[in-house]
Amino acid sequence: MKYYLVAGEASGDLHGANLMKALKEKDPQAEFRVFGGNLMLAEGGILVKHYADMAFMGFIEVVMNLNAILKNLKFCKDDIAAWQPDVLVLIDFPGFNLKIAEFAKANNILVCYYISPKVWAWNQKRVLKIKRTVDHLFCILPFEVDFYREWGMEVDYVGNPLLDAVAAFSPNENFVANNNLSAKKIIALLPGSRKQEISRLLPAMLGVTDKFPDHQFVIAGAPSFNADYYQQFIVEKNVPVIFNATYDLLSNAEAALVASGTATLETALFNVPQVVVYMGHPVSIGIARMVVKIKFISLVNLIMDKMVVKELIQQDCNPENITAELDKIIDNKNYRNRMLGDYDELDVKMGKPGASAKTAELIIKYATKK
Repeated sequence: MKYYLVAGEASGDLHGANLMKALKEKDPQAEFRVFGGNLMLAEGGILVKHYADMAFMGFIEVVMNLNAILKNLKFCKDDIAAWQPDVLVLIDFPGFNLKIAEFAKANNILVCYYISPKVWAWNQKRVLKIKRTVDHLFCILPFEVDFYREWGMEVDYVGNPLLDAVAAFSPNENFVANNNLSAKKIIALLPGSRKQEISRLLPAMLGVTDKFPDHQFVIAGAPSFNADYYQQFIVEKNVPVIFNATYDLLSNAEAALVASGTATLETALFNVPQVVVYMGHPVSIGIARMVVKIKFISLVNLIMDKMVVKELIQQDCNPENITAELDKIIDNKNYRNRMLGDYDELDVKMGKPGASAKTAELIIKYATKK
């Protein structure tokens, strides 16, 4: 069959690539056309648009880039109409993908949505649009099944695809030597994959490096940027940037500073104590605080429904607060062990790997019934 996948950020590229791999095992002649990234390209997808040209985050940022977003929407719709896939697979990225779902549904294309939009966080009435435009929704967080049922919608819970990615990972035993790192313990810096995130968060992260002379800091470079981009931030700091090795970095880290997003859950799955940070445009943050209905921003805390990892948001995200929290993670054994104990509970809640294979099986089942 012909599968058209749309992902708008690095995490969606990862999950899309793993899903493509699973689809090929069950449908060896599968054809893929994708809005995504390098990982989906490597799995054999024809890359129509890279997510680096699409990743706008926050209310104000979206308004400022509205022309680009509208052009991308039109381009995507035209390309889907021209290619006529058997299945459209939308991966997270709801602001864009729900509009694409509406278009595809109107054109009688089967719409499968992998990784539910986080409608439980704000504007819950968007569930009505999902019911109207999405044929099959695959959820990766346990509490989402009950949430959608309350709205009269049955969904498929497939488990979390990050478990697949972590399970498939084989550590590089020579990671430290290959990257010319010292024998000092590592503090990993994961400042996100979008330009807005990196430009706001990385300076605050780098502001603490002088406070920890017995450690070395290492930046996980986003795949959509190159080393030159990071030079503007590290020009006065001797901090290396390593690309395409985030899991190896986490495997060797004692602690991490992590931008809110998928990476917070990945860091927890690698059992690395972390501080979660987030900064956005002040107006975007102000609007979010008025409309968002959740207590936490990190996936770790949301799944556990309690404060497992510290969240430093907006003005709280500064070198002083980050330093204080890192001190506790590194030197306070009770604090560190409590976080690691909560990670053990998180592992149990997350369940076993297999989300990609289960989702692929369901997509093929639903597509062949159409």
